[in-house]
Amino acid sequence: MTFDTIRCAIDQRGVARVTLARSEKHNALSATMIGELTAVVGRLATDASIRAVILDAEGKSFCAGGDLDWMRQQFSADRPTRIAEATRLAMMLKALNDLPKPLIARVHGNAFGGGVGLISVCDTVIAASGAQFGLTETRLGLIPATISPYVIARTGEARARPLFMSARVFGAEEAKVAGFVTTVVDGTMLDGAVEAAVTAYLVAAPGAAGRAKRLARSLGLPITDAVIAATIEQLADTWETDEAREGVSAFFERRNPSWRQ
Repeated sequence: MTFDTIRCAIDQRGVARVTLARSEKHNALSATMIGELTAVVGRLATDASIRAVILDAEGKSFCAGGDLDWMRQQFSADRPTRIAEATRLAMMLKALNDLPKPLIARVHGNAFGGGVGLISVCDTVIAASGAQFGLTETRLGLIPATISPYVIARTGEARARPLFMSARVFGAEEAKVAGFVTTVVDGTMLDGAVEAAVTAYLVAAPGAAGRAKRLARSLGLPITDAVIAATIEQLADTWETDEAREGVSAFFERRNPSWRQ
C-alpha cells in the first residue's frame, strides 16, 4: 500500500504499522491524510491476516492537530463545506474506533487537538514520559467537537470538561490519570513497551478479540451517526461566531486574540 502522507508496513506476524509521515508539518491532519487513514483502515479491517495495528508517527510530534492550510480553507469556506470536511474527519475516527483489531498507539512529542482524537480511538496507548497533550481549540474560539464523542468515551465527562474548556497543555502522567494513556515509559523504552503490548494481544484468538472489542463498545457511550452529526453541527455553529473569526485571525496574524491579556 503506497500513500503520500502515511506509511503502512506489515510484518510476518500480521502486525501492521501505520505511520503518520508528515514530519515537516508535525503530522498535522490534512485532507489528504484524513483520506489516506480512512483508506488504510478500511483495508486492514477486512484483512483476516492482520492481528494487530500500531499507530505511530515520524519526526518530533505524534500529531499537532489540524493542518494550517486545511484550517485556512475552513476559515473561508461556507457552512456546507465545513460540515462536509468535519464529517470526513469524523468518519476517519469512526473507522479507527470500529477497527476489529487491537489498535496500539505509540505516542511521542506533542499530541494536540485531532492528535488527542487519534489516541482516544486506540485500545492501548503507550506514551513517552516527555509527551505533551492538549485540547487547544478554545484558544482559537473553537471547540473540540468532532473528536469529542471519542474523548468523552475515553475519559468521561468530568475529566474532559476542564480540558475542553481551558485548552491547557498537560503531560503524559496527567494524560494517564485522565484515561488517554495506558502506560507511560521513558522515551528510550517506548519501542519495547509497544512490542510488549502487541505481544499481549497476539495470544488472543483474532475473531474473539474483534468481538470482544465490539462488545465493549456496545456497553459504553453510544457513538451513533446522530451523535456524530450533532457534534459537527455544533462545530459549524462555532465557526460562525465572532470569537472564532477573531481567534483564527489572531492565530494566523501571530498575535493574541482580544480575550487574552
